[in-house]
Amino acid sequence: MPINSKQKGARGEREFASLCKEHGFDVRRTQQYCGNTGDASDCVGLPNIHIEVKRVQALNIDKAMAQAIHDSEHKNVMPIVAHRKNNAKWLITMRADDWFEVYKGSRYSDDTY
Repeated sequence: MPINSKQKGARGEREFASLCKEHGFDVRRTQQYCGNTGDASDCVGLPNIHIEVKRVQALNIDKAMAQAIHDSEHKNVMPIVAHRKNNAKWLITMRADDWFEVYKGSRYSDDTY
C-alpha cells in the first residue's frame, strides 16, 4: 500500500526526533507536541535551531534550504535541513557561515585558525 507524502513527512519527522533523542536531545514533532503553533519548524527542541525535515528520495536541497532560511529569518535562529533517503543515514545541511560558527565552538576546534 503506497504511503502519501504527508504520512511520509510525518514519519520522517518522528524518525529525526527519535535520532535526536538517541543523542540526548529532547526533540519532538511540532504538530505532535502542540498542534499549529505558528512555529514553522518541523521539529522543536534544539534551542536556536530551525529544523526542516525532508524524508525523500530526490531532494531539491536548494529549495529545502531556502524554505528553512525563509521560515527562520524572523526568529534569528540557525536554519538546518535534516534529510535522508531510504536505507541511508541522516544528513544535516546548513549554511557554511553557520557551520563555521558551530565548529569554532566545538571540541574539535583548537582555536589556531
